Amino acid sequence: MTERPTLKRETLVRYDSLNEIPPAEPLSDAFKALSDGEAAHRAASDPDAGTIPPDFWEKAQPVEVENKEQITLRLDPDVLRYFRSTGKGYQSRMNAVLKSYVQAQKKTD
Repeated sequence: MTERPTLKRETLVRYDSLNEIPPAEPLSDAFKALSDGEAAHRAASDPDAGTIPPDFWEKAQPVEVENKEQITLRLDPDVLRYFRSTGKGYQSRMNAVLKSYVQAQKKTD
């Protein structure tokens, strides 16, 4: 029998206001001691860090966020029970599942 890998859920923390967010930890002495060149080299070698083109902010266009629409929706009880069991934010997770389905369908068209 093979064991199934267990998935760890990230803990999502929400704050009602910016004042409730705890302060960030102070920078370490080793980090403060980095020269500008060393910091630039580390940033350039970070695969998650992207570079911003020099004229990015001159060409940037503001994008208006589309508001969500409130509707009435009938769901099978087992589907609703499952999402509710995942805790606070279950409606946003349901929206994310539906959104990924729509995006997948657009790719096949």
